[in-house]
Amino acid sequence: MADSNSFLSIPKFDGDYDHWSMLMENLLRSKEYWNVVEQGYEEPEKLESLTGAERRTLEERKLNDLRAKNYLFQSIDKNILKTITNKATSKALWDSMKQKYQGNARVQRAQLQRLRREFEVLEMQN
Repeated sequence: MADSNSFLSIPKFDGDYDHWSMLMENLLRSKEYWNVVEQGYEEPEKLESLTGAERRTLEERKLNDLRAKNYLFQSIDKNILKTITNKATSKALWDSMKQKYQGNARVQRAQLQRLRREFEVLEMQN
């Protein structure tokens, strides 16, 4: 049986958005943070008008958003993070990555070139 303090491997973004997003979504779902990434949350303009239960719910959503964002920050290289302008929420960060890397023809060409280089290196080693 796994220890509750066991090391968690966070998927690293290597340019293959589809693979990374599948792994990250699975991780965030298992931690019960996917809902906040998928739907986001909005800060109400007037916090004074919230009831105690509404405040607790808002604080819980904020905390879950911070936790989800922490996982995303750990999985994305700092050079890529520097190019993403909207990092206010986990949803904004996720959507920025999706817009920048999903299905982009330039990204697909770069992935293909990387795979060709890896293949050539393996071929030369044999």
